[in-house]
Amino acid sequence: MPGLDFDPIERAGELWEKHVGPADSMRLATSLMRVHQLVLAELDAAVRPHGITFARFEVLRLLSFSSRGSLPLSKIGQRLMVHPTSVTNVIDRLAADGLVDREADAADRRRVLASLTEEGRVVLDAATESLMRIDFGLQALPVEQQRAAFTILRVLRETDFEGG
Repeated sequence: MPGLDFDPIERAGELWEKHVGPADSMRLATSLMRVHQLVLAELDAAVRPHGITFARFEVLRLLSFSSRGSLPLSKIGQRLMVHPTSVTNVIDRLAADGLVDREADAADRRRVLASLTEEGRVVLDAATESLMRIDFGLQALPVEQQRAAFTILRVLRETDFEGG
């Protein structure tokens, strides 16, 4: 650990076991949260020079994959697994920066569609290059370990946390 001669999460796990009980899930959850913070900071730093955050990058990239050129905000939330309020906030900021257009769906005026602007495509391409250069912040893991971690974490992503 940078600056430490011990792993603070392992130490916390030892203390947890001594005072509370089994620590495997606590160690893993704490590790996931710390890795999330570290990777997100690196991803945000990589795209910051392009005027966006990683959350905004994800929306731009998802829109670029759309076969129709636009997506309803509700679909964006589903596909990125984020709350509708978060999607609206990101789309508002991207639209204010001229990177996406938003318009009512002609087929259903209650739905709002988002699409990339030409400027959005330019920013997206540049940000993608920056992220690829740093291997999305995962350069410390060989590809085989990245694939194994993805497979393991898929189980958690597919769990219905609202159901308990």
